[in-house]
Amino acid sequence: MYPRLTVHLTKIKQNLDAVSKITHGGNCSMMIVTKGFCADKRIVELIAEHPGVNFLADSRVQNIKTYAEFARKNGKETVLLRLPMGSEAEEVVKYVDLSFNSELSTITLLNEAAKKQNKKHKVLLMIDLGDLREGIFFKDEDQIMDTVSEILKMECIELYGIGVNLTCYGAVIPKNDNLSILVDIARKIEDRFNISLSMVSGGNSSSIYLIGKDELPEGINNLRLGESFILGNDTAYGTKIEGTCSDALILEAEIIELKSKQSIQIGETGVDAFGQKPVYEDRGIIKRAILAVGKQDIDIDSMTPLDEKIDILGGSSDHLILDVTNSDTAYKVGDCIKFELGYGGMLKAFTSAYVGTNYEE
Repeated sequence: MYPRLTVHLTKIKQNLDAVSKITHGGNCSMMIVTKGFCADKRIVELIAEHPGVNFLADSRVQNIKTYAEFARKNGKETVLLRLPMGSEAEEVVKYVDLSFNSELSTITLLNEAAKKQNKKHKVLLMIDLGDLREGIFFKDEDQIMDTVSEILKMECIELYGIGVNLTCYGAVIPKNDNLSILVDIARKIEDRFNISLSMVSGGNSSSIYLIGKDELPEGINNLRLGESFILGNDTAYGTKIEGTCSDALILEAEIIELKSKQSIQIGETGVDAFGQKPVYEDRGIIKRAILAVGKQDIDIDSMTPLDEKIDILGGSSDHLILDVTNSDTAYKVGDCIKFELGYGGMLKAFTSAYVGTNYEE
């Protein structure tokens, strides 16, 4: 079936080995994020069985439900990254060992759900260091301490630690100076309440580069890795991580039309199906290949043809249009063209019900 993703399991294992060596070498536990590939069963099994992985994390309870039991059998804890909705408190407590939180009202609901299930639920309190996504703003120390105080009163909630997210929304780069603020907050919490926090989570794949530069602050003891292990990317500066490969996932799509046409449209142009007004370059007469995959399934801006002489021109919801004029390959209708994926391309392809999956060792 095409389009399809080919998942190279040996290469994913290679990437896991590489980021595990780096992360544990930086005295951090490793949390592997499964949301980018929609908690694909074969990939999750490989992760859960890897000795360097400490936690499996996702933003969707629906995904965690599919592997919670398997992960726990392999000695891994499950983590909900996106702040929980109050309406899903019961399921969060049932399937998730540790959830990230910033709202006291939601933590109160988790405490009530944990009481009903006769369980203790761990929470990581998120601190906003300036990226302006989730978390209590770091300058509001009174709110941080008041929230901690209330959490510690809850009989079925354990304050497991604090964490931060950087880069994903505001594109703020993790640095020694901003992550040191997180460590300072953790120490102030421990001193004021005479407790020990098990985790100070210093961000995601954009933080791993700090270990190699010996700039990760002492006291950060956990990283959450998604793109860095599956695609081999340091997401702070877009560089490749040593020992990883970028082609563990390959998308293939089939050519359904191949014709030479002019490169500029005829007639007055308006907006496309997505409300955008495209701009086209006049390349003269070109050989255009149309593939049976489109924006419903992929992120056109987050994929790269393996054939370096192919250019992506654009697409609609069901079609991807390429310029294959300069390729050394004599493509024909029915042939498949292969692509490496960026994070957005991977996310959409795994989410699409119309993209098949093939596994290779």
